[in-house]
Amino acid sequence: MLDDDGTMPGAFGADALATLFSEARSQNGWRDTPLPEGTAEKLYELTKWGPTSGNCLPGRFVFIETEEGKERLRPALSKGNLDKTMAAPMTVIVAHDRAFVDKLPELFPHGDARPWFKGIEDQTAFRNGSLQGAYLMMAARALGLDCGPMSGFDAAAVDAEFFADTDWTVNFLVNVGYGDPSKVWDRLPRLAFDDACMKV
Repeated sequence: MLDDDGTMPGAFGADALATLFSEARSQNGWRDTPLPEGTAEKLYELTKWGPTSGNCLPGRFVFIETEEGKERLRPALSKGNLDKTMAAPMTVIVAHDRAFVDKLPELFPHGDARPWFKGIEDQTAFRNGSLQGAYLMMAARALGLDCGPMSGFDAAAVDAEFFADTDWTVNFLVNVGYGDPSKVWDRLPRLAFDDACMKV
């Protein structure tokens, strides 16, 4: 049943939905506006509540906010992603922990969940870590920030520089800040419901 104004009960208002989805854009340039103190912590505080399989939480995040951190990332970036990444107030390395099962006794105290993932650790970590990366982007938008998610980097170089001697591995990168509207491309098409969906 819909509310009197035609919306679903409990739904966000049109402005919030636009902020999170329909009007949000992938950013290619950034205003010279610093992020508030504690932005990384606020982003993770929201991100961590998103659901994952058996509460496995394999997502790992490196919040790069310093020039030194950006210089460590620079050699791994493709030419097309270099300038916008160096200019972004923050770049997040969205990674996942292939040894996430070691945390399951803490994260799923109802019983031993580790056997559930035996033999599928890598795909579980990748799938759920990707979800957590998407939650981070929604958290950023909800906090009034803009995002620019990216492939276009040397994953082996990122892993070697940031995750040597760990079980973490990079998935994708997200630039975060206040976007420059003049650098946003024209809105690209999306598939219609009938082209992308089935109802059974």
